[in-house]
Amino acid sequence: MDPLVLTLLVVGGIGLLVLVVAMVIGDLHFDADVDGLGVFSLPALAALIGGIGFIGAAVAALVPTGWPTGGRLAVALGAGVVGAVPLSYGAIRLTRGLMVMATDPTPTEHDLEGRLGAVITRIPAGGIGEIHVSLHGTRVKLAARSDLALPVGTPIMVAGVVSPTLVEVVSTAFEPPDRPVDPPPNHRTD
Repeated sequence: MDPLVLTLLVVGGIGLLVLVVAMVIGDLHFDADVDGLGVFSLPALAALIGGIGFIGAAVAALVPTGWPTGGRLAVALGAGVVGAVPLSYGAIRLTRGLMVMATDPTPTEHDLEGRLGAVITRIPAGGIGEIHVSLHGTRVKLAARSDLALPVGTPIMVAGVVSPTLVEVVSTAFEPPDRPVDPPPNHRTD
């Protein structure tokens, strides 16, 4: 392999290694960035070094070997810089976007109040059974108690939270009357 191409591949590998080390060190809560999310941040510098190395190696491999080594190096490094600057800019934008990305708040037991769900294990009157409710798109199984007996499949609403795993529920099922309801005396049926 051509020594120039090999050297530029090593430079690209060093840039990649810097990025991996920065990610590992960053996960251990060591801040190695000089500039935070700016031009001199580790992701930006790693993308710049890696881009110069890998893009420069590709260009050096395409330049005829009959050229002087200095000329091949200048063309390879020039092309590497031209290609690496957008990579570095992309790394800056991506890092900034990830750092300022909005996230949902952590669900708490107070988020359960008012949620609709269904009984999955019969709840005896004054006793405890189980329900499923949807909390921020996730099905949650909870212990539940009710003043009335609720059979499996009964739609419910969480009326209160006793603890993070036990809730008070009320039925939201429509219960038809025991006998037909007579229409009001002035009601017309035509």
